[in-house]
Amino acid sequence: MFEGLFQPVHLLFILVIALVVFGPGKLPELGAGLGKSIREFKKAMSDEGQESKVPLPGEEKPPGADAGAAAGGPKGA
Repeated sequence: MFEGLFQPVHLLFILVIALVVFGPGKLPELGAGLGKSIREFKKAMSDEGQESKVPLPGEEKPPGADAGAAAGGPKGA
């Protein structure tokens, strides 16, 4: 059932190593920083999908994008 790196014994071993390296006082700060960075990453990913579509060079413009410019173009000459 549990295969690979994420077996309970492996996770316990990683936690013990982290406790020894960083100490018990620093681990809560590291966890909070990791949680904050994950939340910011998810927010940035969801905000990116909601931005207005701007055509990249070489892409077609949406229909009707030039309708206003053609009808009310510059006068003169």
